[in-house]
Amino acid sequence: MVAVLLGPLYFAWHIYLLWRIQKWLRGVSRFFNNKAVFMTINLAYLFMAFTIVIGFLSPAGSGFKRVTTVIGNYWLGGTLYVTMSYVLVWIFYKIVISVPAFKPEFWKRPHIQRVTGLVTVILTAVLCIIGIISAHDIKIKKYTVEVDEPGFGTEDIRICLVADIHMGYNIDIDFVSDMVEKINSTDPDLVLIGGDIFDNAYEAIEEPEKMAELYRQIKSRYGVYAVYGNHDIQEPILAGFTFASKDKKEASPAMDEFLKKAGVINLRDEYVIIDDRLILYGRPDYERPGRGIEERRSPQKIMDFIGETDLPVLVLDHEPRELDELAEAGVDIDLCGHTHDGQTFPGNIVCALKWKNSCGYKVFGDMDSIVTSGVGLFGPFMRLGTDAEVCEIILKKKA
Repeated sequence: MVAVLLGPLYFAWHIYLLWRIQKWLRGVSRFFNNKAVFMTINLAYLFMAFTIVIGFLSPAGSGFKRVTTVIGNYWLGGTLYVTMSYVLVWIFYKIVISVPAFKPEFWKRPHIQRVTGLVTVILTAVLCIIGIISAHDIKIKKYTVEVDEPGFGTEDIRICLVADIHMGYNIDIDFVSDMVEKINSTDPDLVLIGGDIFDNAYEAIEEPEKMAELYRQIKSRYGVYAVYGNHDIQEPILAGFTFASKDKKEASPAMDEFLKKAGVINLRDEYVIIDDRLILYGRPDYERPGRGIEERRSPQKIMDFIGETDLPVLVLDHEPRELDELAEAGVDIDLCGHTHDGQTFPGNIVCALKWKNSCGYKVFGDMDSIVTSGVGLFGPFMRLGTDAEVCEIILKKKA
């Protein structure tokens, strides 16, 4: 429904941008007054603007769908940054011409409009290039958490947390291979995947057998555990928006089977004991708990289910919700993803206003909360002001 409502605004804005681009190009050179050139530019622009819809309507799993979906995603990012650049240049231009000291009659000349157009294009290109490079550059973010439970022992436990991989049309084998290399470089005792492993469409995964083999190359002493997120379901998605459906939204059996082949253990409102020193509890997603689970356990019911223990309790959850409630119930550590830290500016600013912990480390009562910005992404393959990351978390006995 949201996509249907925003669609007309998206295309109306592109019609306006195309009109501005036409005026700018005609001011740059008479070459663009040629009818054939003019029509070619218009058709190319409109095709690019519609690639997001073309990709959505293309046959599932086809090469054409992959190409148009990827182009459409990049175009969305470009639309964001051309809009930002246009607004910034327009504000600067209006400020300048309003200041008498800057000789406003000079700034109103036609060639200045050509310059402002060029600055807008250059600024847009720079922002997009930085965003694309940043999205491919996976960083390692390190945290140290002190544990006070007597059953933990004295030896450190090294955890590698990743989330929001979003395997699909955007995330390919090379990217996952790089991710696995980063994970192994942390020499983890335990690897945790905090949801959104898939990007809504299993058929979008590039060579799933080879992809599963990459996951099996993860080196973890105590195994690889995961929970599902809100994108680990089989449903059509357009520009990040889903559509109402009478059918229950849940992971496809192919997704479940993939994790088994990949050697990843999916925790669904259940816990495991790691090395007799740590309790790991995996929660179903808040929005879409999945097959066989109508309602996930509340924080207090989690602790009641675990019972009395002298081991630290670590909860792996996709979305950083109920943080105060988890702390009050007695959870020691909560690890999440989901937010992407807004993924790309200015999303990180909005994200920080929405979540109590949008990204990074915070303390809630006696509970340590860590939210990762995620390693992958959905929609535009761009990050600006945020990092693609894997988290290296060292659990240490409190001195």
